[in-house]
Amino acid sequence: MNILTVNLLFSTLVFGIAARIYVLPRLRDWGRERVLTAILVLHSFRHLGLMFLAPGAVYVGLPPAFARPAALGDLIAALLALVALAAVRRRDEAGRLLVWIFNVEGSLDLLVAIVLATANRAAPYMGPAYWIPAFWVPALLVTHYIAFVVLVKHWPRAQEGRRASR
Repeated sequence: MNILTVNLLFSTLVFGIAARIYVLPRLRDWGRERVLTAILVLHSFRHLGLMFLAPGAVYVGLPPAFARPAALGDLIAALLALVALAAVRRRDEAGRLLVWIFNVEGSLDLLVAIVLATANRAAPYMGPAYWIPAFWVPALLVTHYIAFVVLVKHWPRAQEGRRASR
């Protein structure tokens, strides 16, 4: 078994346990704006995925079939997180839609990157950027899950919200 896969799975498990103990039980008390603000700020750092294109951050030979889509997908996720963050903080009506767009793109980006890294045998070339899939990606996956929970259970659609307030 690939050690990077073990690290990714184990870190995801640990972040998932932490979320189940510390975050999920408190979602209602903390409120969607507070929770999503923290998640969106965290994901705004996904520009760090550009490290997969930086000589010195990765070893020579990192497959471009993995590196380019992973770096670009992370940059797009970071930009979408910043746009969604601004809307959530302003309580803009488009905030919910922007969080959905960010969350779907960001989740798919991570899943595609995991598949591409595995298919292209990228692990031996990760070099100092190894911490990204071993630690960072699991944290991002779990926070995407939390964002989906907030979107589905704690942020009713406008029409449902109007009915609930009557």
